[in-house]
Amino acid sequence: MEHGFIAWAKQRAMRLPKIKLGIGDDCALIAPDGADAVVTTDSLCEGTHFILEECGPYAVGRKLLAVNLSDLASMAAEPVAVFLSLCLPRTNAESIAAEIYEAVCDGCQKYSVAIGGGDTNVWDGPLVVHMTAIGRARENGCWLRSGAKPGDRLVVTGKLGGSLLGKHLDFEPRLELARELYQLGIVNAATDISDGLGVDLLNLTVASRCGAEVDLDAIPISDAAIERSQGSGAAPLEHALGDGEDFELLLAVDSNRLGDLPSEVAGIPLTQIGTFVSRTGLWARNKRGLVQLPARGYVHS
Repeated sequence: MEHGFIAWAKQRAMRLPKIKLGIGDDCALIAPDGADAVVTTDSLCEGTHFILEECGPYAVGRKLLAVNLSDLASMAAEPVAVFLSLCLPRTNAESIAAEIYEAVCDGCQKYSVAIGGGDTNVWDGPLVVHMTAIGRARENGCWLRSGAKPGDRLVVTGKLGGSLLGKHLDFEPRLELARELYQLGIVNAATDISDGLGVDLLNLTVASRCGAEVDLDAIPISDAAIERSQGSGAAPLEHALGDGEDFELLLAVDSNRLGDLPSEVAGIPLTQIGTFVSRTGLWARNKRGLVQLPARGYVHS
């Protein structure tokens, strides 16, 4: 449902007044008085994005803030303020709201972000939380999904897969890493990995009107992906490609500036895993040569 709805929503919104950059990237761009504001929004639903009885309300609030800040990081934007809205179950509504808000406040203090407002409602359904985050674009503009060029190197931060073992609830949005890389001026396009490496890479290549060749042996696989594979029957690589909710960054780095690409930033490794190419689609190199790579990922249906 999700991807079809987004495509429909993008077409529907074309009939409305325009902003500088609307549906299609990780954030929107609004340009009042010539200064770009960067806007993103996310919702988390009980049963799809978390199980409240297992993780508790504080973890929900922590994840909600981090998901939104990850979107800002993917565009190299500086976070400014967030707006929090809650649809609370009637049972224990006040205590649930307090724990979520405490988590958001703790995160906002850590990242120097204001809480600009929000809304709360109580209903007979499960917990649903929503946040809108506002960021500030940097002087030379934001990273977009549409800037990758054939020849650019495909780079990923961190390690991938196995997020269901805990990372999806407790992760560090790559704000500091994006800040440092932006200053180097070597990134042509970016997105964060929320739906899975395959799906998010496809979204980036479609926006950039190119394709990508991936070296499967180079993909950095997390220990959690290896652990999940022991019980799932799938290879660790399959988990790295498709589990989703890694919230790492996927980058197109100028091939002429690879000498300026650090091996890590703030202890987070940066790994070259492929190349953007003029041929559209996703491709993988293995022992048989070049084969088509399915766009695996988690779909929030």
